[in-house]
Amino acid sequence: MTSSLSLLVLNVPLALAAVALLAIADPGRRPTWVLLTSRLATFGALAASLVVAVAVMINGPLSSPTVGFAELGLSVRLDAVSATMFFVVSLVGALVVQFSRNYLDGDARHGAFLGGLCLTLAAVTVLVLAGNLFQLVLGWIATSMALHRLLVFYRDRPAAITAAYKKFLTARMSDLCLIAGSLVLYFTFGTGDVTAILESARGAAEGAVPHGVGYAALLIAFAALLKSAQFPAHGWLPEVMETPTPVSALLHAGIINAGGFLVIRFADLMLLFAPSMHVLAVVGGFTALFGGVVMLTQTSVKVSLAWSTVAQMGFMLLQCGLGAFALALLHIVAHSFYKAHAFLSSGSIVETARTRPAAKAVGAPSLRILFASFASALTLYFAIGWASGFADLGSAAVLTLGAVLVMGVSLLLSQSLAGEPSVYVMVRSSGAAALVTVLYFLLQAGASRLTASVLPEVPAPTAIDLGIMGLVVLGFGAVTVLQVLGLSQSTKPLWRAARVHIANGLYANAVFNRLTGALKRAAAGQS
Repeated sequence: MTSSLSLLVLNVPLALAAVALLAIADPGRRPTWVLLTSRLATFGALAASLVVAVAVMINGPLSSPTVGFAELGLSVRLDAVSATMFFVVSLVGALVVQFSRNYLDGDARHGAFLGGLCLTLAAVTVLVLAGNLFQLVLGWIATSMALHRLLVFYRDRPAAITAAYKKFLTARMSDLCLIAGSLVLYFTFGTGDVTAILESARGAAEGAVPHGVGYAALLIAFAALLKSAQFPAHGWLPEVMETPTPVSALLHAGIINAGGFLVIRFADLMLLFAPSMHVLAVVGGFTALFGGVVMLTQTSVKVSLAWSTVAQMGFMLLQCGLGAFALALLHIVAHSFYKAHAFLSSGSIVETARTRPAAKAVGAPSLRILFASFASALTLYFAIGWASGFADLGSAAVLTLGAVLVMGVSLLLSQSLAGEPSVYVMVRSSGAAALVTVLYFLLQAGASRLTASVLPEVPAPTAIDLGIMGLVVLGFGAVTVLQVLGLSQSTKPLWRAARVHIANGLYANAVFNRLTGALKRAAAGQS
């Protein structure tokens, strides 16, 4: 069973790479032929991912022997984490290739573009299915290099070159961290097999922690933070707007999740060294708040979506830092599908908005209404959580993440009460709030059960953990209040001036540009 599945999944990146190499090597090849083969390869990958998902559900985690030497080489690890990521990447990839059928129709380099998409998908597939450190590093680096070709697809656009150059720098730093971390793991555990390392790490949780694990955990954390565009290395992501829309969809819905996948894959290892978890929680939490606030000030649809991705990646790594790995994996799935749809439909949404009459302005909710809505959302959360039995109301980490949900629901409820409240709107908003809360508990319970055999439970918090959780709740609470105040105070000079600075990301990206010389590089026409 394992050998046949391994052969099946290994054929997926090989088929995608074959299409890519033929298309890239011969840019003049007819786009119709490339489109046909790329669609066959991507839909074949999607079918293979469904087979893998069913096999893992029936048989549990599976691992293939390593093809290589000295415990380093190529192997496949199939479990709930890799099967989920394989399905997400395959589905998004198939949709993006299908969308590209018409998006670049008539472009002289249409075939080469499809080849670049297939090459990137092949690299991501190698990464998420990796059962060996060598293959993991190989897929990690190859994904970044393949994406770089797509980011500079239009080489005559200086903004594209600037963003790609900054992404290239942060990606190389991430590569170095992962390479160093993998070497530490290899010499610490004496093997490159991911399954063996995770089993040893899980066993070490009850005994002595091997020397060197702390260094490896920190390096993995830094590799993930750099890969996922976390502050202060976030500036390139909102600037990647000169690349074709299918690339943006693939990047924001798939590739940017690589950092979260890496941390989730080594969850048992990360728990052995608490400072690595604290780094993820602090940097991720701050980036989530920072990106969310900046997103609210953007006027461009795609730029706003990009800042949303920065914030969402921060929140996902915050979940990892709090030890809620199953929730982080669920977040990856939900965010991938949402963001793929958002980018692929962004053009049509703008066109639709132009033809519709402007919506009637609604007054901003007062703080009194916000606090009343918060009380209602909090009551709803605990009532549904207690009644369903799915909520782990004794876990501080779960309650912290639940508090963020409550704040989001409270904004939804407060908007329905702003201006001249309508009974119809209030009923619909209350129903939506209840549905969101129920789905939150159902999906959380489902993700926890599906990953129970491969991901550790949420650990008991330390004093430092509780302090970080308190800061997270206070931070998201402050942003919630700020969002309401922004609506009512938007015309005041001080608020308008602050909005300008926030819209520019408090100029952190400008500092990064100066330190890296990115603008000079673009002016010189280099990539």
